[in-house]
Amino acid sequence: MTETAPLTGTARGTREPALLEQRTPPRNPGTPPPDRGLLHGLLRTARPRQWVKNVLVVAAPAAAGQLFTAHALTQLALVFALFTACAAAVYLINDARDAEADRAHPTKRHRPVAAGQVPVPVAYAVGGTLAVLAPAVAAWLSEPLVAALLTAYLGMQLAYCVSLKHVLVVDLVVVTTGFLMRAMVGGLALGIPLSRWFLITTGFGALFMVSAKRYSEAVQMAGKGGATRALLTEYTTGYLRFVWQLAAGVAVLGYCLWALEEGGVPHTSVLPWRQLSMVAFILAILRYAVFADRGTAGEPEDVVLRDRALALIALVWVAMYGLAVANW
Repeated sequence: MTETAPLTGTARGTREPALLEQRTPPRNPGTPPPDRGLLHGLLRTARPRQWVKNVLVVAAPAAAGQLFTAHALTQLALVFALFTACAAAVYLINDARDAEADRAHPTKRHRPVAAGQVPVPVAYAVGGTLAVLAPAVAAWLSEPLVAALLTAYLGMQLAYCVSLKHVLVVDLVVVTTGFLMRAMVGGLALGIPLSRWFLITTGFGALFMVSAKRYSEAVQMAGKGGATRALLTEYTTGYLRFVWQLAAGVAVLGYCLWALEEGGVPHTSVLPWRQLSMVAFILAILRYAVFADRGTAGEPEDVVLRDRALALIALVWVAMYGLAVANW
């Protein structure tokens, strides 16, 4: 019988990491999520993280002080659901159309349609069904203008998926208009007149975030091949920087003009909240511009939710805005 020599400190130190590697599964950030079935794949394709953008439907009713009524809450919940269905329809059709190209992409190949979890015909069928049902339900349960706006949104976004995303400047306008439509639909559902300052501030604020995201993508892909968006090779970082700076300036100007315009409403609040809210709004723009300038401004919801300072400024602005609307 052969004795086994005791492990020396060096040998033990060499073997322990090896044993630990055997027990710990390797981490691979590119590993696709587990296949949990067709319904789960459809839900993932609908991009639940993007649904936070649809909260913009409450913007116009909140600005008009008509948010907290039973009718308003019911209509806004309906419009939120319908806009989410329209966006899901666009995502499904887009992923079905781009399935072959996505399979060659290091990250997009894990999308349910590209990975085969959701068959391409099923994605087309579900997307087409949602695209037909959402405007139909809007025409039945809401204002006709809501159905018309949802139809226009679907047509514009599908045209973007097919060809408009390859057209310089037009791609920025289409994505910006999608944000603006979200902000408009709540007012249309409740019959609220939309202020020119509301439209200017919302539109250019959206253009600021969209162009900042494009600029960040261009900065990150500078000097690299295989850009995630082919159109990024046509833009220059200098041009995109000009766009987001211009949009930020116009958004600030529009908001300040709204804040300084009393509109014939007598001033009875404790403090001039409308004017004070300009400070929070400008600080929010300046804070967001930090990430844009660094080239790290990705999805708008990620930037706002991940930066505590920006989230705090946004909460302060919401509080001041609410006090201004309530004339408290």
